[in-house]
Amino acid sequence: MTTSIRTAVLVVDMQNDTVHASGAYASFGAAEHAASQNVIPNIRNIVEAARAAAVPVFHSRIVVHPLPGVGGRNAPVFQMLAPDTFKVGSWGVEIVDELRPSGDEIVLDRTRMSVFNGTELDSMLRNLGVDSLIVVGAWTNMAVEHTVRDAADHGYEVTIVSDASSSLSADWQRGALEYALTNIATITDAETIAASLSS
Repeated sequence: MTTSIRTAVLVVDMQNDTVHASGAYASFGAAEHAASQNVIPNIRNIVEAARAAAVPVFHSRIVVHPLPGVGGRNAPVFQMLAPDTFKVGSWGVEIVDELRPSGDEIVLDRTRMSVFNGTELDSMLRNLGVDSLIVVGAWTNMAVEHTVRDAADHGYEVTIVSDASSSLSADWQRGALEYALTNIATITDAETIAASLSS
C-alpha cells in the first residue's frame, strides 16, 4: 500500500470507557483485550507516523446524551450504551490520554455505530482527495466493523490494522477479522502500516 495525501487515518472510539482499565467496559474484558493487543501503543505509533508524513488523522467518539431514549432502543447495542456509559462531558467519553488529538485533527462525535452515519466524515475525506482509509480503534466487531463496511460502500479502499484494533475478547476479534471483514478490507499489522506511512 502506498500512502500520500490521498490516504487518511481514522481512529475509532479510543475512549476511556472502551479501553481503559477503569472504564465502564473493563469488567466485560475490553481493557484486558486492548492491553493484550498492545492497541494503544500501536495506534500511537501509527498516528505519529501519519503526523510526520502529513497524512490526515481523524478521531471519532461514540457519545450518549442525557435525554433517555434519544440514542435509540431499536437494537441491543444502543441499549447497552445507555444510560451510564459514554456520557457527554464525562471522563468515560474522553479519548484516552495517550491518543489525544493534536493540532488541527478533527474529533467527530456520533450516536450510531458507523462513523459515516451522523458525521461529516465522507465529505471531509472527499474534500481532501482521500480515497484510501486506514481504520484503527475499538471495538473491532462493532463500531470498527460498521465503519469499515460503510467506508467500502462509499468507495474507499480500506485497511484495518489487526493489532491496532480491539474488542471485548479475542473471540470477537477473530470473528471480525477472520470472517466478517475478509472480503471488505485489507487486513494488516501496525508495524507494516507505520513503516508504509513513514516511507
